[in-house]
Amino acid sequence: MKDVYILAIESSCDETSVSIIRNGCDEIATVVLSQMDMHANFGGVVPEVASRMHIENITMVLEECLNKADLDMTDIDAIAVTYGPGLIGSLLIGVQAAKTLAYLYNKPLVPVHHIAGHIYANNLEKPLSFPLIALVVSGGHTDLIYMEEDYSFKRIGGTLDDAVGEAYDKVARVVGLSYPGGPIVDKKAHEGKNTYHLPLPLNDDSYDFSFSGIKSAVINLVHNEKQRGNVINVENLCASFQHSVVEILTKKTMRALKEFGVNNLIVAGGVAANKGLREKLTSLCSEENINLIIPSMKHCTDNAAMIGAAGYYAYKLGRRANLDLNAKANDALQ
Repeated sequence: MKDVYILAIESSCDETSVSIIRNGCDEIATVVLSQMDMHANFGGVVPEVASRMHIENITMVLEECLNKADLDMTDIDAIAVTYGPGLIGSLLIGVQAAKTLAYLYNKPLVPVHHIAGHIYANNLEKPLSFPLIALVVSGGHTDLIYMEEDYSFKRIGGTLDDAVGEAYDKVARVVGLSYPGGPIVDKKAHEGKNTYHLPLPLNDDSYDFSFSGIKSAVINLVHNEKQRGNVINVENLCASFQHSVVEILTKKTMRALKEFGVNNLIVAGGVAANKGLREKLTSLCSEENINLIIPSMKHCTDNAAMIGAAGYYAYKLGRRANLDLNAKANDALQ
């Protein structure tokens, strides 16, 4: 059976990335150029700056990836690209680059949903087993997704307001930590103790999540303690915040596995790198004999390898886009 090489492009936020993936699981080469240091100056991603930097970087990243793989465009079977969701200006750069390559080299153009990419990052670690539950946790998404087979996505629950990664960054800002705040809160949490009383967010029988309440609870707690002249123990507050967030994420995820009769769990998205979440899920899945896959750290954050992995299965299923493909800031996974 002939190997299939997918050249993938990811530019949904502030990483410019190109990857070449063979057969949906073999990472031949990946280049990621992050803009994190630039956006740290502003305390968050500035969309206009991000799109301009994608324009400057995309050609260089593409050439570097091909050189790293020791391949040229004649070796490529299809072009996969993140078309959404994400920052519209950033997405447009990647989509335009992919369309140009598809036109110039007469290659099929495969549109990939950003969250499908995060899910299939796990396929780079180990072949997915079905049916499965995917817990998607990132700066823009918090979802529970049921998959009966490859590229079959059924959303069974998700956030009603803030995504979990967004809540981490906002809490970090409130307690005076730098951007990006999520990894720093995670680190501080492991240095502190759960001493502050914070609510368990949306602790109900649904599979939905809500993190605006716990974010507000942290803001109010910090404000009230300052009004009283008390010093906030940042490490302990981070530990208390993370305890509540991880508790509700794992509680609803484990219940979904049980109620859907599923024995396979994958975690996807940038917050999959969170040490507290990884430790808790690893422990629970071991106790319940659940097969757990969590991507390696390099595949948790945005990268084109995950788009190439997902793009391979989309390509095999015959999913194609015309040269009028447009970027979408918001789009449901289907």
